[in-house]
Amino acid sequence: MKRFGQVIQLQSGVLESYKQYHAVIWPEVAAKITECNIRNYSIYHKDGYLFAYFEYHGANFAGDMAKMAEDPRTLEWWAIMKPMQAPLDTRLPGEWWADMEECFHQD
Repeated sequence: MKRFGQVIQLQSGVLESYKQYHAVIWPEVAAKITECNIRNYSIYHKDGYLFAYFEYHGANFAGDMAKMAEDPRTLEWWAIMKPMQAPLDTRLPGEWWADMEECFHQD
């Protein structure tokens, strides 16, 4: 299992809409996340930033992320979410949410 932390900004004025969508995440999107070996997935908000945490339990992260990116229902979801988000200028090429470095962990 590998832990991931990611960060992105929200556009101004969209927090309530973002929260409403996630309060009733589409079942097909939730199923695809699970199918792609993501567990213990949470998103937090603070001062216009979103922080995501999840655990990856698969053997081919790139392959699973490609499978998710090919899913029509997930693409519909992303088409709604992406305009609400503002990626960090410091993200790596190919990232939307910027991956964060894990500096500490304790079970």
